[in-house]
Amino acid sequence: MPRLVVVGSINMDLVVRTARLPRPGETVHGSQFHTIPGGKGANQAVAAARLGAETAMVGRVGDDDFGRHLRQTLADNGIALAHLTTDRDHRNGVALIIVQESGENSIVVASGANAAVRPQDVEAARPVIEAADVLLLQLEVPLETVAAAIGIARRAGVTAILDAGPACPLPDELVRQPDVLSPNLVEAEVLLGHPIADGGEAARELVARGAAACVVKSGSEGCAWASPQGWGRVPAAPVEVVDTTAAGDAFTAALGVALAEVRDLQCAAAWANFAGALAVTRLGAQPSMPTRGELEDFISRRG
Repeated sequence: MPRLVVVGSINMDLVVRTARLPRPGETVHGSQFHTIPGGKGANQAVAAARLGAETAMVGRVGDDDFGRHLRQTLADNGIALAHLTTDRDHRNGVALIIVQESGENSIVVASGANAAVRPQDVEAARPVIEAADVLLLQLEVPLETVAAAIGIARRAGVTAILDAGPACPLPDELVRQPDVLSPNLVEAEVLLGHPIADGGEAARELVARGAAACVVKSGSEGCAWASPQGWGRVPAAPVEVVDTTAAGDAFTAALGVALAEVRDLQCAAAWANFAGALAVTRLGAQPSMPTRGELEDFISRRG
């Protein structure tokens, strides 16, 4: 069983469905409202556990109803929570999500306790990180915490995957230090500081900038991967899109599980691409994370 550790965010998603996203200053009517467990870190932990990995979560929840509910949800998915801290000084993180009929979304995050995840938290989790096969990270906790976790992983020979979202510029060391850097197209443009034509171009340019390997998620265009040894593309699996929320998290978790199972980067990217495609067929973040059986059945039905 692959062993994954996730250092990252834990949010409650407040989701409204509407015909279209509002323009600035405009009010539109919504149809359905849902309160759904989310946060990029927690989403990836749930996805990894459902895909068969022994998974541990490092992060913080608020000492409030959302925090208690989210802690229980993670426990119900079999995730080890010895290093999930209840923060009595901050409310739990929340994400306000609008999903339009096409499945595209708009998201605003209030970080809450996620912003208080410190290098001391990952230092306390050092034994768990050092015993893992893969460490998954994102950018919804402070960059100093991300850097500290990657440093522990590198010294222990643990594969570190950085999901470069939400979009923000990164110092060169955080581009170079992870074993795999995985932005989506928008995030890749922010990292590179200029528009890009496609994911393949972005992946190659990020490797040229110093990334050890890069996988760029391109939604309906699939994904592209690159390393110093070469590059390639993986086409998207055609599906009926319900909600794109957390599709990238399903992708990143599947990439981590696949690499922990000693698949090569191209094979891992292809497997992850199917996981992301399956996730968009369902509403919500964690409810859309596929199990191992669901993913393998999905792949088999597509030849």
